[in-house]
Amino acid sequence: MNIGCSEAVGQLPGKRLFSVPLLVEIYAIDGNIFRLKINEVSPLKSRYEVPDVLIKEPTMQRLSIAQKEAGILVLTCANEDCKIHITANPFQIELESKGETVLSVNTNGLLYFEHLQPPPQNSKTTAQKKEDASIDSSQENQEDLGLWQEEFGSFLDIKANGPSSIGLDFSLHGCEHVYGIPEHAETLLLKKTSDDDAYRLFNLDVYGHKIHDKMGIYGSVPFLLAHKPNRTSGIFWLNSSETLVEINTKAVMEHVPSRSPPDITKQRVVPQTDVRWMSESGIIDVFLLMGPTPFDIFKQYAQLTGTQALPPLFSLGYHQCRWNYEDEQDVKTVDTGFDEHDIPYDVIWLDIEHTEDKRYFTWDKKKFQHPKRMQELLKRKKRKLVVIIDPHIKVDPMYALYSQAKKKGYFVKNRKGQDFEGICWPGSSSYLDFTNPEVREWYADQFAFKSYKGSTDILFVWNDMNEPSVFKGAELTMQRDAVHHGNWEHREVHNLYGFYQQMATAEGLIKRSGGQKRPFVLTRSFFAGSQKYGAVWTGDNVAEWSYLKISIPMLLTISIAGISFCGADVGGFIGDPEPELLVRWYQAGAYQPFFRGHANIESKRREPWLFGDENTRIIREAIRERYTLLPYLYSLFYRAHTTAEPVMRPLWVEFPKEQETFGVEDEYMLGNALLVHPVIEQEATTVNVLLPGSDEVWYDFRRFRRLDYPGTLKIPVTLESIPVFQRGGSVVPLKTTVGRSTEWMTDISYELRVALDSKDFAVGELYLDDGHSFQYLHKKQFLHRKFTFHKNVFSSSCADEIGQYHTKCVVERVLILGVEKQPTSVTVSLQGKRDGKDKEVVFTYDAKTSMLTLEKLLLNVGADWEIHIK
Repeated sequence: MNIGCSEAVGQLPGKRLFSVPLLVEIYAIDGNIFRLKINEVSPLKSRYEVPDVLIKEPTMQRLSIAQKEAGILVLTCANEDCKIHITANPFQIELESKGETVLSVNTNGLLYFEHLQPPPQNSKTTAQKKEDASIDSSQENQEDLGLWQEEFGSFLDIKANGPSSIGLDFSLHGCEHVYGIPEHAETLLLKKTSDDDAYRLFNLDVYGHKIHDKMGIYGSVPFLLAHKPNRTSGIFWLNSSETLVEINTKAVMEHVPSRSPPDITKQRVVPQTDVRWMSESGIIDVFLLMGPTPFDIFKQYAQLTGTQALPPLFSLGYHQCRWNYEDEQDVKTVDTGFDEHDIPYDVIWLDIEHTEDKRYFTWDKKKFQHPKRMQELLKRKKRKLVVIIDPHIKVDPMYALYSQAKKKGYFVKNRKGQDFEGICWPGSSSYLDFTNPEVREWYADQFAFKSYKGSTDILFVWNDMNEPSVFKGAELTMQRDAVHHGNWEHREVHNLYGFYQQMATAEGLIKRSGGQKRPFVLTRSFFAGSQKYGAVWTGDNVAEWSYLKISIPMLLTISIAGISFCGADVGGFIGDPEPELLVRWYQAGAYQPFFRGHANIESKRREPWLFGDENTRIIREAIRERYTLLPYLYSLFYRAHTTAEPVMRPLWVEFPKEQETFGVEDEYMLGNALLVHPVIEQEATTVNVLLPGSDEVWYDFRRFRRLDYPGTLKIPVTLESIPVFQRGGSVVPLKTTVGRSTEWMTDISYELRVALDSKDFAVGELYLDDGHSFQYLHKKQFLHRKFTFHKNVFSSSCADEIGQYHTKCVVERVLILGVEKQPTSVTVSLQGKRDGKDKEVVFTYDAKTSMLTLEKLLLNVGADWEIHIK
């Protein structure tokens, strides 16, 4: 709904103040979402509006006018649960749900909008302006000097239409806990900011990023969540230019409805968090997500930006990487080492040194003379290869990729219309303009086997340095006045650059397979919606305990911002981890979505077997645990793909009313069933674990014993493992043993781990498909099974009748935790029929742990059956 105009104050170089009319539009969107757009009514030229991030134009709901009088407008939604209160002077908007004010806009009157201006006719050169400023040092003259251009060291940023920043503030009523806006090496709970310490969203290549710093690093998602016990809400600020976010939590007085006489007013003190968003350019385009539950927020955000792509199963295995595996023999030796030490792994990675002088899509002719043969050896072992492909292209007329792109005009330009050139790994480089759909289509074609010589169908891709990184650029990135497709300046699209490269890469891998196979693409730079194209990681971390510790809140923050497929380099990229730190990092990484060991070129070799027999054994067990857990993980990713539930999630998401969980960041839930507490302190002998929920039942995931007293417990630890607990009421599917990689495990039988709650109930699920194709989507070739324990009957039923997938795989074993007494008999019936053909089940009962073990079941995982316990 167009609700009319507001005004912004502008100022021309002649110091004349004037008002600029703004168009304010507000829309109700299906699913309890509101959209607010503010733009100039008649801008000098179009202002940038972010394309391609929204999966479709949102479906609007009808708004009805409930009240209209001078300066006041009240709108109601179709379901009348929500109301929008708009006042004209001062301009404010309040969103109300079921009588409660949830969120308000421009509460503090911080709306601003710098309008586009024509350059002054008598514009002078920089040298002339500096000379004038030295003669006249008044404040007005100094401000005039920086209006059209700005210096960053030796770099000059020309602002063709002057400064064009925008800003708006929001108040989140009753909230003092806010989360989101990755990526920062910061706490899970967002902190109160000071004037010079705002959270910055500006994608940068930061080597060994600082901890507890609000500076922007590799990715940015302008999505913030606010939570209180009875509601979660969200703000999605759709802007891809540099953005600052200020946060201030305070106590305010709130009026309380009363039945007392109207002249008696009751008040109470409640928290309120004010959030101010400021971006360098573009328009104000913000989505207000009303929840009310955390999972409603995740669905609402995914409704706008898409869900996590369902990854190929191999990518959930363990990945082995370093900068760099030196040659084909090195690859073969490392691959063989995993087999010799009985450690499963799925993917080996090659960094920039595998190319011919940093020319991407090529191979070093001396070190990798037979890349196809190398890949064939990996393929026979059912493993994969990932290679790095960065966005900068070596300036070399003899390099086919460069010459083609230059001829077609596919590089980003400088402000003079020439190809932008910067320094990166190959030396002088030009940068592909991925904002151009034609460039993305051409780039996708480069992954075809006929174009990418030496590649095969087991080769997948890693996009690095795509912030984009420019070694001698201002802040090591591209100049803001560089020019992209559509004549948009880089300042407008900066945070989108890596998003677009990953999009083009994923499309290239799909096209390469004729649309049949799912891609795997890891990217360092990301934005809202990157979840649609693959995985991300936290960048150049350091081999120190503090970086292991901060990786948990970093990954949780990325996860709740829609990107479930995320991880941190195991062991730390920079430096040499001591054995204990490396062991602890493997144990943590085994229970996180993306699991990769990676190291800098200057780091010592750190394959898992190089730290002594005992440490090798413990690391082996951590990696093997990951592989037994794959059925559960893959099922979680299916839920992330279909219902937008984060794979790795903060405790407060599962326990939204338990205030003691709101700031917890050293433990997390993996799905809704497993609570994981990595050991992040050196030489720790105990850890304090919060098991939330007064009516919850928890079980030690390895020892099976029940913990009857939820709360904060001091748990003894050794180097052998980290604390993991299964929540009562859940069923976790596992593999009974592991293979050398995920493909070796297709027919390995299942174990179902059933943990009963206080009412002797449990429910869980298993998702299964071929693990690599789109047949689950196009041909509905999948199985989705539901497992339920209720009234001493454990049953398997179909969770989605549409899916059809045939498998020989069986459920071999069921462990039921929390069985109070030994049964007299256990029988199984197929298809739920009690027809006298029930089969007796072999079982054992452990009175110490109250665990019932059912063995040798051999029940087809795709069949309906019931197990009766008497």
